[in-house]
Amino acid sequence: MLGLSRMDNGFIEDDDLNVLLKGSNLQKIKSNSWMKSRFYKLQEDCRTVWYDSQKIFKSARAQIFTIDDVEEVRAGHQSEGMQKFASEVPADRCFTIVFKSRKKNLDLIASDEKEAKHWIEGLGKLKKRDSGMNKRERLDQWFQIYLQKADVDKDNKMTLDEVKNFLHMMNIEVDDLYARDLFKKCDKSKDSTIHGKEIEEFYKLVTERQEVGVIFEAYCTKEHVMTVEKLMDFLRKEQRENSTPENAARLIQKYELNEEARSDYLMTKDGFLCYLMSPDSDIFNQEHKKVYQDMTKPLNQYYISSSHNTYLMKDQLEGPSSIEAYISALNKGCRCVELDCWDGRDGEPVIYHGYTLTSKILFKDVIQAIKEYAFKASPYPVILSLENHCSIEQQTVMAQHMKTILGDMLLTRTIDGKMPTTFPSPEQLKGKILVKGKRLNHLEDDQEQDVTDEVSDEDEAAEMENEQVKKESKEKMKLSKELSDLVIYCKSVHFHGFEDAMQNQAFYEMSSFVESKFNKLVEESAKPFIQLNARQLSRIYPAGRRTDSSNYSPVDMWNSGCQIVALNFQTPGQEMDVNQGKFLENGLSGYNLKPKYLREKKLSFDPKNVQKGPWLSQKKLHVMVISAQQLPKSNRMKISSVVDPLVTVEVFGVDNDNDKKETEYISNNGFNPMWNDTFQFNVSVPELTLVRFLVQDYDLSSKNDFIGQFTLPFTSLKLGYRHIHLLTENGDHLPSASLFVHIMIEDK
Repeated sequence: MLGLSRMDNGFIEDDDLNVLLKGSNLQKIKSNSWMKSRFYKLQEDCRTVWYDSQKIFKSARAQIFTIDDVEEVRAGHQSEGMQKFASEVPADRCFTIVFKSRKKNLDLIASDEKEAKHWIEGLGKLKKRDSGMNKRERLDQWFQIYLQKADVDKDNKMTLDEVKNFLHMMNIEVDDLYARDLFKKCDKSKDSTIHGKEIEEFYKLVTERQEVGVIFEAYCTKEHVMTVEKLMDFLRKEQRENSTPENAARLIQKYELNEEARSDYLMTKDGFLCYLMSPDSDIFNQEHKKVYQDMTKPLNQYYISSSHNTYLMKDQLEGPSSIEAYISALNKGCRCVELDCWDGRDGEPVIYHGYTLTSKILFKDVIQAIKEYAFKASPYPVILSLENHCSIEQQTVMAQHMKTILGDMLLTRTIDGKMPTTFPSPEQLKGKILVKGKRLNHLEDDQEQDVTDEVSDEDEAAEMENEQVKKESKEKMKLSKELSDLVIYCKSVHFHGFEDAMQNQAFYEMSSFVESKFNKLVEESAKPFIQLNARQLSRIYPAGRRTDSSNYSPVDMWNSGCQIVALNFQTPGQEMDVNQGKFLENGLSGYNLKPKYLREKKLSFDPKNVQKGPWLSQKKLHVMVISAQQLPKSNRMKISSVVDPLVTVEVFGVDNDNDKKETEYISNNGFNPMWNDTFQFNVSVPELTLVRFLVQDYDLSSKNDFIGQFTLPFTSLKLGYRHIHLLTENGDHLPSASLFVHIMIEDK
């Protein structure tokens, strides 16, 4: 196991990887005056890139990044930094490494085109290799990397002290007696080191999953293998799957590691573990990873993944505005982005948070980025929510930019050119970009109108939530006809009450509500809001007082049928976890079909009173939290620390269903902690329920540290023994970390 080489990775003959392993002097770009040459080198593990930093106090850990950290590699001038500071450098020498989470891009210039291509292609190959690894391969790789680090003198042998150090790096705190006992079991040669086959034995002992062994023994034969019949028995009894002999045989062929057993259609314990760690045994229903809902209903019958102040990377007072924020939101499946537009220099409109110190970006650059990334994550329509503060002249420029840059993507007329009576469907609007904003006239009006109209609710409410202040501030704004004509199905109007909306508004007219206004309107009953949303669209957005870009919980808004519930995508936390979990299903399309009782006006659903009705489906959810695997350190700067993990299971839905339960913490074990704790939850409206699994590092004196989480719809839960593959705070995959649970749902 020790001594992993390039040949072991299959890259010995690869020219691109050999250049990366040799290393290159690359120029890092930060500004017009800041260009520094650094030496970048791929390490022997073929997973880690190290660079030479000139900062005296920079830690060694801060001078590396892993392939897992990389979101994508862009060739040429495809980042804000490259476009601003390296436009005169030949594009074929430039490339940008885009990182996951909120880490800044790395803009680099190679000495020539050939070297740049080696880095672009090489990093791409490594990403492709890692994305194709199954969980068992990742475990092997993870184990191998730490073995290399622990082998201080690089002699391919491990002493007792190196074994102790290795266990600590693997996030396991053990006493000397345990380490010595483990070492003795493996040191067959009695030479006070372990090497060769002894290290393989050490690997087996450390990675042994006792809880999986117990399950396997309950179903295996006397020869300690599972036949097709035995595996089928397990799938039916435990996983509650209607398995067939053909399906069981397919799983054996797919996951069994031993060639002899596989050829005889037998599954060993190792093969069984591979199955349990695979997508076939994931807690999330794999059928929901594709678009499985009816996408031919009117647009207002769907929840739409929506972003607020999309341009911001951080807070709303001094934070930077960035095109990367739009790219990030769109790549996460967001289908409604916000553009806060103001007059800029040289007749070019800009986007930023008005009257603050946030930086500005050009409107046309944002539209260009939207064109390139709008449909990479989902083919379904994107809505541009315009908050328009521009002069007539620059509004016209905005309209021209959208038409010129977006071309046929931009929806400029109704689907069939006729006056509609209801919304088109997401299916009909595939590949289209819609504009939401003010309009001078109704769709059915042909005559030209005056160029004045009232300011939109969004413009006012960002700074004032007091109703009286709003009434006293009936400003007019000038509106360009060219911009007005681009608003087709999402015309912004003031809200004057539910009765007025139902009697006087067209179906394509919609209002936006600050969170406090929404809470006030549903204080007694959500029925009027639900009936409004059964006919029209509505948008909810965070209060102006949230200058730190914090978020509200979107659950109550969804329960009231609100489609566009806008959150600050740049701010991680429970609220964004729940939002990501909500839109995890239906192929990450950004559109989820609302339940029937939230789509039909004749039904009288009220999330505050769900005692009877077609929405009621009483369930009892049983969750056994069994164990966790390979949990990372919650604070990477504390190299000597080992985590004390605990798990919280949370249920979000209608008021009666909200609940959470928590395990005890396990001291000093992030590698393979075990709980075997069982919880029960009562769920009355499953279609509106989400379940969140949160893993934290227990801290007696302060707030627990976040380790990982996973949130999914109740209706996407798979039953039986399941692994939960955890996500980071920013919603990216933790490469190896998982929870092992048992799920059971029974009718009450």
